[in-house]
Amino acid sequence: MPPLFPRWLPLMRPMQQTFRNRYYQTKFPTLLRAYATDRSHSLRGIRLRGYQEECIQSVLNSVGHGHKRLGISLATGAGKTVIFTQLIDRIKAGSNGADQTLILAHRRELVEQAARHCTAAYPNKMVEIEMGNMHASGGADITIASIQSIISGDRIDKFDPSRYKLVLVDEAHHIVAPGYLRTLQHFGLDHKNKDSPLLVGVSATFSRFDGLRLGAAIDEIVYHKDYVDMIGEKWLSDVIFTTVESTADISKVRNGSNGDFQPGELSKVVNTKEINEVTVRSWLAKAAGRNSTLVFCVDLAHIAGLTRTFRRHGIDARFVTGDTPKIERSERVDAFRRQEFPVLLNCGVFTEGTDIPNIDCVVLARPTRSRNLLVQMIGRGMRLHPDKTNCHIIDMVSSLATGIVTTPTLFGLDPSELVEEASVNELRNLDRASDGGLKDIKEATENASICNITFSDYESVLDLIADTSGEKHIRSISRNAWVQVGPNKYVLSGPHGTYLRLEKGDTAEDDEIKFVAWEIRALPTGVSKSPYAAPRKLLEASTFADAVHGADKYASEKYPHLLISRNKSWRSGPPTDGQLKFLNKLRGEKDRLESTDITKGKAADMIIKLRHGARGRFAKLEADRRRKERRILAQEQEENMKLREKVSVGPLLV
Repeated sequence: MPPLFPRWLPLMRPMQQTFRNRYYQTKFPTLLRAYATDRSHSLRGIRLRGYQEECIQSVLNSVGHGHKRLGISLATGAGKTVIFTQLIDRIKAGSNGADQTLILAHRRELVEQAARHCTAAYPNKMVEIEMGNMHASGGADITIASIQSIISGDRIDKFDPSRYKLVLVDEAHHIVAPGYLRTLQHFGLDHKNKDSPLLVGVSATFSRFDGLRLGAAIDEIVYHKDYVDMIGEKWLSDVIFTTVESTADISKVRNGSNGDFQPGELSKVVNTKEINEVTVRSWLAKAAGRNSTLVFCVDLAHIAGLTRTFRRHGIDARFVTGDTPKIERSERVDAFRRQEFPVLLNCGVFTEGTDIPNIDCVVLARPTRSRNLLVQMIGRGMRLHPDKTNCHIIDMVSSLATGIVTTPTLFGLDPSELVEEASVNELRNLDRASDGGLKDIKEATENASICNITFSDYESVLDLIADTSGEKHIRSISRNAWVQVGPNKYVLSGPHGTYLRLEKGDTAEDDEIKFVAWEIRALPTGVSKSPYAAPRKLLEASTFADAVHGADKYASEKYPHLLISRNKSWRSGPPTDGQLKFLNKLRGEKDRLESTDITKGKAADMIIKLRHGARGRFAKLEADRRRKERRILAQEQEENMKLREKVSVGPLLV
């Protein structure tokens, strides 16, 4: 049969409708057929939320400027499938008449969800599925394909790229995986190409500075709406956070191929009787009154151990895994939706494509290095539901020296800060307060019920430059020798005096905290009055971790690894005579450093702090301390005055 050219398609409509009806009857699951044939689900008259229309306009504007490979960053629960379906009609046909759409997803649930919405929204369009034993014809108006199936054998060959106007990718943070890249290559989207279809990828967890190659598939992210914004605008449920220090030692757990902890090793550490007991007791203390708690575990063994612990305490806890038979899994999830039991445990099943809006508590029983995974897990509890006022996130925090990502890090806070029932706004206020005065800090910590925050006092500038606590957070994220030189300010030294500076930027108009990385290049002697060129901005990022990763990526390409890595052997050797001489200028005769007192790396870090304002920082701390002492003295004098002026019955004070 010859290929169907665009001009023939209108003549084929009756045949397509007949094929579609038979296809639904023989191929689609029962639930999908119901959605496909019931026009009462139609989305044509749907009223878009303001940000959904704004998102669509951002896409259309970018297309109008000639861009073809776009990303949309939307929080879980933002209605990305609604935006998908609306985009199909909003994108014009190609100049050659190309008017077909392909939707790609990597999980069965996402494929079926997209098919239900598309058939309901477009009852007069032909919708087909390419997944498993369901084979699309290649000529449908809309095809929803599993990425695993479309690249299997020669199944992709029936999809003629010249007939497609739009390729949509769900959960697009996977888009640089080999299967996706192969599919994009087939459609001419592996590079910028004016004749290719439009590519739009949607994800709740885009990370633009992850050091990888998102740019291999997407040229620009045209719209961003994160969960903090949506909570503030009441599109998502409010969230409160509690972090619990579980004492699990994960310092020796190795990384897997994806950069996160190796599941088998991680499970052995966190799946112990003691740690499981801490997890369950924490839930009993903080969330026993919650109706629907979703617990994220490491693996099957962890699920089994933690389920037993819940049940030993009399809690009806059930679980779902990837091995749970589909019918049984569906029945169990439906019972959980009906709130027939309070706790559902899983490992890796509900991180994506899950719609259980009644979840009002999420227990993060598995540590992670992945911000994306953390956001996905938290996102499961953010959908609105009439039976809940908020969702309680209980984060079981483990060792902080291993690059672990915790809920406080999402708000720019140090991961070691433990929080108790703090809301999103309280966490954001605490982050802003870290730059403010003593009063702001005190109020923020009281309002957010923050515990275990330590304020450090320094007796001298020597103590200040010797203190390494400020590097704990950044060095849990980076393998490079970053040095903290001020509040929220870090330096990474490069060759010949050139260095990178990472700092918290000014709060943007939308109240979003920005982190900025700069390169300050040293100039040859005599070139300028200043020893340095003007700072050059390298990047901005919405999270501290993303900024660190982006700066590290730049440094790895521009600076010698031997110089910037903190794990090189030279750093553990003895200091040079020049280093000791420089440092001992500040010290008295009785307090001089010897070569056995510090290492070469430690000496280098101390010198960096001195060169980047440690003396001035200590002077400021001293001035702040003296002002505080004067303020306290004035308050005491005022209180004494009030006491002297107060008249009361009783003996007089001498």
